[in-house]
Amino acid sequence: MSEPDNLAALDTVEGAPGTPTAAVAEAGRSRTLAGDAWETLRGSWVFWGALVLIAVLVVMAIWPGLFTNADPRDCQAGRSRGEPSADAWFGYDVQGCDVYARTMFGARASIMVGTLSTLMALVVGAGMGIYAGFYGGWVDILLSRVTDIFIGIPILLGSIIILSSIPTPPTSDFLNILKVALAISALSWPSTARVARSAVIQVKQADFVAASRALGASRSWMIRKHILPNAVAPVIVISTISLGGYIGAEATLSFLGIGLQPPVVSWGIAINDAAAYIRNTPHMLLFPALFLSLTVLAFIALGDVVREALDPKTM
Repeated sequence: MSEPDNLAALDTVEGAPGTPTAAVAEAGRSRTLAGDAWETLRGSWVFWGALVLIAVLVVMAIWPGLFTNADPRDCQAGRSRGEPSADAWFGYDVQGCDVYARTMFGARASIMVGTLSTLMALVVGAGMGIYAGFYGGWVDILLSRVTDIFIGIPILLGSIIILSSIPTPPTSDFLNILKVALAISALSWPSTARVARSAVIQVKQADFVAASRALGASRSWMIRKHILPNAVAPVIVISTISLGGYIGAEATLSFLGIGLQPPVVSWGIAINDAAAYIRNTPHMLLFPALFLSLTVLAFIALGDVVREALDPKTM
């Protein structure tokens, strides 16, 4: 065999899978936390199941007319507490309203409260946590003590006090939803602040942050370019998990009669209306409670599986 043939054969053997050269090439490929997390997530049936369920619920909240042609506010006393049938799949409630239609339309208010509460808690909590963790010193001490004060207030009890102090808008559904979201987010941001602070403290000790500081980069530039991109993952995870909890909190407040108020249609209001008739007509309570439970479970499961995928210790 000639020398060129020997070199060609050597290259072929060295490039074969399982050889040292192939192993070095495989090890040399760049790996990122996001890429490793995606490899884990795409093989998880919990991730895809939660994602599909959330997608269906979001479509239901935005376009409830795709799922029903009935008017959720079309109530007739003659149909009061009617059993499920071909005309009304989930039956009728005590006021003669179609439970199926109210369940489909109720997704909008419940998910809106959860989304708005999450966004407001994310802005306040992440902002305070980032500044406390990055600047340290007296800024960290002051913001941490404020966080400790708020975290000691029970969310439901504090929300009841806040909602009792704010008059309910008589005609605006959005203002009613915004009022409940403000009450929930006003006391729920400390958990996001703590997670953001811990993530920033870890990131700011990295070499690339020290190099940027040595090169004279401003603090605001380092926060935008280094701190936020590398500390955002745990904040997103805690926000996703919290979103399901906020939807459950809204249902609890509405069940107690202090949350969303009619004419808003929500799962919490439907559960409140059906609680007194659970023995004789359980369908009035079953379906809104089932959709509420599935929604909360989907968001919590999604956040939990993403948290595990982003945890470097599980890689």
